[in-house]
Amino acid sequence: MAEMSDIKKHQRVNQTLTAPLERPALQWLAARSPSWITPDVLTTLGVVGSVMCFLGYWFSGADVLWLWLVNAGMLVNWYGDSLDGTLARYRKIERPKFGFYIDHTVDAISEFLTIIGIGMSPFLRIDIAAFALIGYLLMSVHVYVRTAVDGVFKISFGTFGPTEMRIIIVTVNIAILVFTDWFLAPLVTIGGMDLKPFDLIGIVLAVALTLVFLVASLRHAAVLAREGK
Repeated sequence: MAEMSDIKKHQRVNQTLTAPLERPALQWLAARSPSWITPDVLTTLGVVGSVMCFLGYWFSGADVLWLWLVNAGMLVNWYGDSLDGTLARYRKIERPKFGFYIDHTVDAISEFLTIIGIGMSPFLRIDIAAFALIGYLLMSVHVYVRTAVDGVFKISFGTFGPTEMRIIIVTVNIAILVFTDWFLAPLVTIGGMDLKPFDLIGIVLAVALTLVFLVASLRHAAVLAREGK
């Protein structure tokens, strides 16, 4: 079993839908990045992209066209967040412990900014957004704990990972720009609350993430118990 002090031995598993295209694209970008672009610069750029997403969703209450800022922020976040590790490995300047710590601390900040940003928009209630964020962070905790226990860092759930989620968010934003009135109109009223399409999706997503966390945690605990570890 790999210990946290043996981060170099961690097995990174990425079996997402976009991985066959994303990996060579990142290698191409790393090979052509100027010297002033460093992994730390890219990590910072990823956070800037998340701030753009937060502001774009927040301001979309005044004008839905601010969603284009969100889409641009998703691209900036992908560039910074996905390329920083690839660039470090390409230049052979890895700092395994620092990189692991900073990368996933920044990921938590980016997840907070993006999901709460959606809750600041007129399309999703903030309390439902917070519930969804809790579910997402629970899954993140499961990934990190399993990394510490098994030495396997799996960044995807099934064939979906961060890049697929960004693509889905951008696609949905474009749909909102085209069908704005539909996304703003309440679909049902439950407990005196008028719920819009995204409210219902957020509830389903939050419940699903929480259940997946519980099931995955119990299954893995049972495996470790049988193995006597």
